[in-house]
Amino acid sequence: MEIRKPSENELEEIMRLSPQALFEGTLGSFMPTDEKISQIVQPLLQKGCYYLIASEEDQLMGWILLGKSKDHFTEEAIGFIYELYVKQEFRGKGISKQLMNRGIDSLKKEGNREIRLNVFSENHAIELYKKMGFSVRNLTMSLA
Repeated sequence: MEIRKPSENELEEIMRLSPQALFEGTLGSFMPTDEKISQIVQPLLQKGCYYLIASEEDQLMGWILLGKSKDHFTEEAIGFIYELYVKQEFRGKGISKQLMNRGIDSLKKEGNREIRLNVFSENHAIELYKKMGFSVRNLTMSLA
């Protein structure tokens, strides 16, 4: 398996699969259209965010979307993990952890002292994030 930046064809595949990735990441609470994915992702890519993919034998296995953000209170620049996804058939093989490790390394090499991410409270990926040293920083609560 290799982790690298995607080709144009692989980027197109990511865009096709992103609605399902977001649906799963939000625990089924939101199924975006292709247009909505474009509205979310294109501005990130335009501001310098980038994907790293896990692939083997030219098959896309998963991806991570990385970039910079700012702390809303201090205006300090931080590294940010916007998305992590592994295709269903490749789960349980440690790919998420490898993508996270490579993403964290990339963000640190870019000079980010702190790296953050957002995750839905019931998402099973929280256990991976905790094992990797992430801790709860703030909570968003809702009342329906």
